[in-house]
Formats: sequence, structure tokens, C-alpha cells
Amino acid sequence: MGNQIDTYLFDLDGTLVNTYDLIVQSFLHTFDHFVPGKFNKEDCYAFIGPTLKESFTSILPDKADEMIAFYRKYNHERHDELIREFDGVYETIKTLYESGKKLAVVTTKMKSTALRGLAQARLAPFFDIVIALDDIQKPKPDPEPILKALDLLGSKPESAVMVGDSHHDILGAKNAGVISVGVSWTIKGEEYLRKYNPDYMIDHMQELLEITGVDPK
Repeated sequence: MGNQIDTYLFDLDGTLVNTYDLIVQSFLHTFDHFVPGKFNKEDCYAFIGPTLKESFTSILPDKADEMIAFYRKYNHERHDELIREFDGVYETIKTLYESGKKLAVVTTKMKSTALRGLAQARLAPFFDIVIALDDIQKPKPDPEPILKALDLLGSKPESAVMVGDSHHDILGAKNAGVISVGVSWTIKGEEYLRKYNPDYMIDHMQELLEITGVDPK
């Protein structure tokens, strides 16, 4: 891939920040209230990646908005307690930033919650551009949010990579014409993500520096 890459786009949850426990607990809390006994912890993994609207509409269409509000209330209350960092993410993002690379987050979270997560993980200073659910009409895997990030950064698809833990990230990257990078620490399992044929698969965030030709310093 080499030095032609100047732009790095990242999913947030499960990629930059370990919010898996927070998300699963929020889903379980919501399901236990609206559909008690129907879902267990492993069942919740399938709902990581799509928007909350998509997830809850697939279960109780008439109560989707109510479920979203219930989920977000609990999620916000437990956010700082349950969020964790992934090994090597801070150091890698700092290196990219200091190397003059263009960085953005492309997430299906709401902007306020995404910014809170970045701040909690000490990553906020590195990301001037955050494309969240309330910034776009069509979420990943539609190319709209990725193309919007590229436009704001003044970047071209062929000089960009999209890093994520979900098939929404990989397919979104392909639909936008950018290089796709899957992370093997996805809660859904590496083999699940490989089914969508990411251009690269990494086991540690620092590998991103090597495959894009950035000096790790």
C-alpha cells in the first residue's frame, strides 16, 4: 500500500474504543424490559454494527423509538464506568497524527456520545472530523458517511483506508472505493469479518502503520 495513503478513517465502537461491555449491557437492559427472556449476551453481538433504529425495528417496530430512548438513557449513565481502551490504539493514532496524516471517525453513534467516547479514551485531540449518525442520511454500509469524511478532509478515496470491526465498515469502505481494514479483535470473531473480504486484516492497531508505510518512531 505504501506512502500514497494520507487519510485514515476509523469506526469508533469496537475499533478505537472497547465499548463492547457497555453496548451488550445496554442491549440486555433494554431487551429485559421490552422482551424479557428472549435474548442472551451472545444474541446481542448481532446488533453491534447496525444503527439502533435498524436493530430495534427488527424486534418491535412499533416500539423502536421508545427502545432507543431506553437504551440511550442506560448507555449514557454507565458510559464512563464501562468503557475501556484497546492496547496500542492511543499510541498508533498519536503516531499517525504526528506524522501529518488526515484522520476522521465515521460512526453510527450520535455525535454527542461519540465525542464523549473519544474524550474518555484520550483520542479527542487527534480527531477534528467526526461523522456521526446525526450528520448523515444513510449510515454505513452506504458510502455517504465515508464520502462525507473524505470531502471534509479534502481527500480522495484511493488515498484512504477505513478501519472497522463490522461488516458495515468493510462494505462501506468498498462502496466508497477506499481500502478496507478489518480488526481481528471484533467481538463477532475474525472469521465473521473475513467473510466480507477486507483488503487487510490486523491483529493489533500498530500493524496499520506497517501496512501503510508509516514510521512507528
